Amino acid sequence: MLDDYQQLVDEISAALGAPATLENRDFELIAFGAHDSGAYSNKADKADEADELALDPVRTRSILRRRSTAAVRAWFEGFGIARAQAPLRIPPDPGAGVFMGRICLPVRHRGVVHGYVWLLDDGHLSDLELGGPSGPPEPRLARAMETAARVGALLAAEAQADEELGGQLRDLLTGPPGGRDTARTALRAALRGAADGPLALVAVTPWAPRNASNAEDYPSARLPSPPGVAAVCVLPVPPGPGPAAGPAAGPASGRSPAAGLAALVRLRASTALDPARTAAEHLLRSAEGGPERSGTVRDRGFGGVSAPRRGLDDLPAAWPEALAAARAARADARLGPVAEWSAIGPYRLLAALPAQAGPDPVVQALLKPSHAELARTAEAFLDCAGQASRTAQSLGIHRQTLYYRLSRVEQLTGLDLDAGEDRLLLHMALKSARL
Repeated sequence: MLDDYQQLVDEISAALGAPATLENRDFELIAFGAHDSGAYSNKADKADEADELALDPVRTRSILRRRSTAAVRAWFEGFGIARAQAPLRIPPDPGAGVFMGRICLPVRHRGVVHGYVWLLDDGHLSDLELGGPSGPPEPRLARAMETAARVGALLAAEAQADEELGGQLRDLLTGPPGGRDTARTALRAALRGAADGPLALVAVTPWAPRNASNAEDYPSARLPSPPGVAAVCVLPVPPGPGPAAGPAAGPASGRSPAAGLAALVRLRASTALDPARTAAEHLLRSAEGGPERSGTVRDRGFGGVSAPRRGLDDLPAAWPEALAAARAARADARLGPVAEWSAIGPYRLLAALPAQAGPDPVVQALLKPSHAELARTAEAFLDCAGQASRTAQSLGIHRQTLYYRLSRVEQLTGLDLDAGEDRLLLHMALKSARL
């Protein structure tokens, strides 16, 4: 498929005599081509063009990093490219890092924009007639738009195939038992040999894609598909354990249930989860609440990676693992923004507990904002296995200060921190409250 895109981009570049790039509607690079018409009088002229292209930071970043930043996307979308039915001319703006003007060919299929072809214009395309009320576009531009339409048909077909795979993954993970066998069979046929290889599930939660205007659009919005991801879908995320952050989501509350993104990732080996972590990081960048966004911890997205699986049969059990890891990443900054199931320690058990209406009574007083330092001290003490010297060093306080704080914790909770069961209860209650 990539060869098809490259060939079509090269056709457009040759037809218009300008370097071209193809990006999907999320501004992720698909293919690019540097025009070489053979018209250079010498190697120096060709080198001069390469130097000019290198001076455009936006294009350079797009090619090297395979995607554009959110700021760049917003700048270009300000010209109405998402609604455009015909080519648009974009002027240069050095302040935005756009040193060269561009001509944007919207890549559409059946009225839906699936991407954009960008043509760099150093001035030699300034006389190109784009068409409009005053007349039709130049023939060579019309041919380029016909090629862009072929690109749109390919992107639409690919999106349809991805949507079908996502539906099969959704049915396998959360569908009724009777439908899981059918979904498993369909996925195995679509993935072929990869279905039997090492796999992992990635969860990103909460999921709020940048190309959806509201929660109702999440399931139908185009989902990202980073390299190595075999299938991706949006799933409802059940409430986790720990105190509720507010009124429960659902019909009675008028709020949409939380959504999470599930991605099935192909691994090179069952002992190496790097492809899954990379995919999770990519998906987080595609989410409205990714780690580069501002906001509170609860506003941002976090990723979780399940334990590896061999084949599709055990994937339904891998989804709760990925969700638990994502919740742990949000609960504990030391784990995030992407956590692996194997590394989340006690959260493996705590994340499986049912949701609570509030924190355990034993820590209610301790969790008040006025006692935040005491709660932090108690958790650090228990994390350090009750070793006072390690705890004091980790908190940067004197041991006498530690002992005083711990006595206050005992007064507030009614627990004896010399008793193992009381320590266990307090430790788990504090960790659970984080979730």
